[in-house]
Amino acid sequence: MTWSDPVTTPWARDADRFMLISVHLPKTAGSSFGTSLEEHFGDRLYRDYRDIPLNTPPFRRRALAALSNALIIGRRVREADCIHGHFLPIKYQLMQVTRTVRFVTWLRDPVERLASHYHFWRRSYDPKTSLTLHRRVVEEDWSFDRFFRSPEMRNVYAQFLWGFPLSSFEFIGITEHYDEDFLFFTGAFLGTALSPHRQLANSDRTESFYVSDLNLRAEIEKVHHHDMVLYRRALELRRIRTSPSHR
Repeated sequence: MTWSDPVTTPWARDADRFMLISVHLPKTAGSSFGTSLEEHFGDRLYRDYRDIPLNTPPFRRRALAALSNALIIGRRVREADCIHGHFLPIKYQLMQVTRTVRFVTWLRDPVERLASHYHFWRRSYDPKTSLTLHRRVVEEDWSFDRFFRSPEMRNVYAQFLWGFPLSSFEFIGITEHYDEDFLFFTGAFLGTALSPHRQLANSDRTESFYVSDLNLRAEIEKVHHHDMVLYRRALELRRIRTSPSHR
């Protein structure tokens, strides 16, 4: 058996019996991943983008997630086989009481994720539809330095994963290895092979990295220490998953 074998993995064998909960962390290829999930699940996919976590104050964000977790899940959600969107995963933790669930997500180098997020917001701004934080960044003409130091954008992974350790995820893809990790995911969790989609790429980008200055990178890593810890742990988990002894 190879690590990407789509028919012999235990997850693939019971793929029709569990609910997949996919946490879309901003600018980690989650839109591309969501398109693939829709291709596979069709109307059995429930998209949950209502919570807008980054535009909600931390206390209210956590309280709403905890309250949603404690309430009876609505019928539309119960009938889905996959939930994908921007939400704190703790929101669906109690779903495990009624169904077998598998949580998955993707992480990206936090420095590059931040820069990608900043440039995406700068080029995609629409005063009619952009949310409060997005409007502030553009209308107040935030520099990248202000952006990555702001409380709202600091340690985004840690903000989303409040009360939910990495160990609770059964798959954590690494965006820098998207094609390979996507192949593993589809084989192991869906029992099929899908072609990866590519969406929302920055066509104006000319360099391999958004942040190539080593001093700036070190400063950002320091400010976003908690996210760096999470990302490095995810890289270690991937190294173990892809090692020959684990296949």
